Amino acid sequence: MIDDDVKQNLKEKQTWLRGLYMILFAVFYSIAETVLILVIVFQFLLKLVSGKTNQRLLTLGQSLSTYLYQVMLFQSFNSNEYPYPFSAWPKGAPKARKAVKKTRQESKAEDKEDPGSES
Repeated sequence: MIDDDVKQNLKEKQTWLRGLYMILFAVFYSIAETVLILVIVFQFLLKLVSGKTNQRLLTLGQSLSTYLYQVMLFQSFNSNEYPYPFSAWPKGAPKARKAVKKTRQESKAEDKEDPGSES
């Protein structure tokens, strides 16, 4: 019985496709993280030298931070929405998100694993 479930899960094309997207977004995350570090360093140096921050860098830093957040939500299965470049580039702080809907099968499996939990 368990073997049949495992075999069926291993044949699930959507899961394998998501895995490929997760690898792709891990690369995008690394690039965005590097750019954000450069923005942070440059903004700090600018503040030291001029005493002011750059508004464009503030905006870029915010959107990069939001993008990294969106990628992590996707990577951790807390969101099914594909981040940029498969959706619009984020502007501003993260918006409230909808919880990921669980399938009946996932909900039943969780109930079997932890029957004492309350929903």
